[in-house]
Amino acid sequence: MAEKAKKAASSKGLLQSEELYRYILETSVYPREPEHLKEIRDVTADHPRAMMSTAPDAGQLMAMLLKLVNAKKTIEIGVFTGYSLLLTALTIPEDGQIMAIDVNRETYEIGLPVIKKAGVDHKINFIESEALSVLDQLLKDSENEGSFDYAFVDADKVNYWNYHERLMKLLKVGGIAQVPDHLRGGRQATLDLNRSLADDPRIQLSHVPLGDGITICWRIF
Repeated sequence: MAEKAKKAASSKGLLQSEELYRYILETSVYPREPEHLKEIRDVTADHPRAMMSTAPDAGQLMAMLLKLVNAKKTIEIGVFTGYSLLLTALTIPEDGQIMAIDVNRETYEIGLPVIKKAGVDHKINFIESEALSVLDQLLKDSENEGSFDYAFVDADKVNYWNYHERLMKLLKVGGIAQVPDHLRGGRQATLDLNRSLADDPRIQLSHVPLGDGITICWRIF
């Protein structure tokens, strides 16, 4: 992997010891990371907002969760250059579908050549739009309720609870929503969300200290 991508990854994570984090990455994450994911990290590394990309160790957990729920139909809110999107496309079955929503197609197109090179672009329906309007449109058709297996949200934090309420209708019982838990750029919104999630009886909740932190919501009813 290119040195610039390694350098960008070294500062990710809640672990206080960079040496320990590097050990985890180099021992169990990088050796298992598909080449196309390494490539998309590399093309993202020079972007001024490269830190917005999904951390590779968080991506490894995401791939495991996708497989555990046998995800076939997923939704992603906030795409950036497409690391988590490509990871999902590589993990779900050949006939799987991803609805990917982002207001900025320009950043998505940074990683799109790598996604096409990986041969999984046919699984992706990219929608350039605010997410709430797309979710509301989906919910107008009752057949969409409970039809998604997995949701990944990494977008505007002030709307996280609005996304959560809609995703609880779109996700099947047993489905998972994954949300980065970082406080950067939206501390109060993140704290408010976590308090609301803790009181939500529809989910089983876990906060995982990988990357900038991950909130995992498993819909139980």
